[in-house]
Amino acid sequence: MGIKVGITDTTFARVDMASVAVKKLNEMTSKVQIIRYTVPGMKDLPVACKKLIEEQGCEIVLALGMPGGKDKDKVCAHEASQGLMMAQLMTNKHIIEVFVHEDEAKDGKELDWLAKRRAVEHAENIYYMLFDQKYLEKQAGMGLREGFEDVGPAKR
Repeated sequence: MGIKVGITDTTFARVDMASVAVKKLNEMTSKVQIIRYTVPGMKDLPVACKKLIEEQGCEIVLALGMPGGKDKDKVCAHEASQGLMMAQLMTNKHIIEVFVHEDEAKDGKELDWLAKRRAVEHAENIYYMLFDQKYLEKQAGMGLREGFEDVGPAKR
């Protein structure tokens, strides 16, 4: 059966980040049961995550979203992020927010690469949070980034 891991994503996103996250988690372990829940937009993610935790028994959830590049999209992303934080506090479970803003990339090709890479790296984080917390402790303060290159520690 395995530990239940929720993955939420949206139809608004321009890249299917959930599929690559599912694939990565399944490559890393057979000890998880993944439950995917797709919703229309980012502001639907908080309740989707809460439902996965409370109704489906998920131990942790990955929330994947892709805000557009306009100011109103940034406001929606902030609102969704606030909702995700509230859902974490209400359920006492981690919800790993993975937003890829359209204006982070110079074109569609880079956006596709960035979204998939960030989803994969956060899927790895979920694995480590569930099965190897000590690995994450060793990475503390290392300036790691999901997506683009790591920046490294402040003092080398």
